[in-house]
Amino acid sequence: MTVRVLVVDDHPLYRDGLVTALASLTGVEVVGEAGDGAAAVERAVELAPDVVVMDLNLPGLNGIEATRAIVARAPETAVLVLTMLEGEEPVFAAMRAGARGYLLKGADRREIARALETVAHGEVVFSAGIAARVLAWFAGGSTRPPAPFPGLTDREREVLDLVAHGLTNPAIAQRLSLSEKTVRNHVSNVFGKLHVTDRGEAVARARDAGLGAG
Repeated sequence: MTVRVLVVDDHPLYRDGLVTALASLTGVEVVGEAGDGAAAVERAVELAPDVVVMDLNLPGLNGIEATRAIVARAPETAVLVLTMLEGEEPVFAAMRAGARGYLLKGADRREIARALETVAHGEVVFSAGIAARVLAWFAGGSTRPPAPFPGLTDREREVLDLVAHGLTNPAIAQRLSLSEKTVRNHVSNVFGKLHVTDRGEAVARARDAGLGAG
């Protein structure tokens, strides 16, 4: 079986290198590439690859959102995340979005080749360190992935989700029946806990963790 692959990464040099590496693998055909999330979704629908190799840090539509859209619009296509992000938040966000695999950049050709074949056959695969973390979580008796940003309160996470949806502070205040001052305080607390300096950075972090979608 030849695995048809679409490569998605916003760094042209890395993307070119990855395309070259994958094309050299036996049983792998690179059918296309994309440099942002929106293009990834379009190309996935157009080309119907067996696997999309997906980075998460993408301009515009990020990798989590693009994964969710591809799974919805091209359900026969598997998404294999290949990223530098190794925290619990992006891993579980990718799982919730429908990714079938999660590898860290730095994986060698053999590991990537095995992962491509695995997800193309409908199975799930993780990098060793990621797999250990996922197994440890479920071994602890949890039945669902943790909520993103455990350092935030439920209200702060709710406010961040609305910020990631593009709502202004007055709109959030109206939605949650809070005063604008209270919302400003929540937003300020969120910025501090996430170590971000502005709304754009907060939205990027939130969307990487799966908030602000739907």
